[in-house]
Amino acid sequence: MTDGTAEYNARYRKEANLFYDLAKVAVIRLATAQAAEIAEHGGTAVALTPGWLRSEAMLEHFGVTEENWTDGAAKDPHFAISESPAYVGRAVAALAADPDRARWNGASLSSGGLAQVYGFTDADGSRPDAWRYITEVEDAGKPADVTGYR
Repeated sequence: MTDGTAEYNARYRKEANLFYDLAKVAVIRLATAQAAEIAEHGGTAVALTPGWLRSEAMLEHFGVTEENWTDGAAKDPHFAISESPAYVGRAVAALAADPDRARWNGASLSSGGLAQVYGFTDADGSRPDAWRYITEVEDAGKPADVTGYR
């Protein structure tokens, strides 16, 4: 698990914190290296990132619970793209159940991207595509609007 896909981190995120950036890149490089080592044994290694994860820490930060998480958008309107931990868990389950999962070996993946491929949804039935939203809306300085991204 990491924060951001390899593509997003290389193109859009310029971290001011060297150690945070190294931690993210290390997970992606570890998946790449493991992929090369385990492929001949039938293994698959990937780096997987959730979108804006509604972890317990984030819910606490926004002063909300999983039941009323949408109220967190009052503090930061972009919080509306957030996803539950179940979403990335469903991404892992979909990968594990895929008999052709080796096609992903060494890849940097996101829960939203895998939901498009496998068809699973978040706990609320939506399909948030956080990294596309972050790139096209948040990083572009546009007003928060999750229409077409959930």
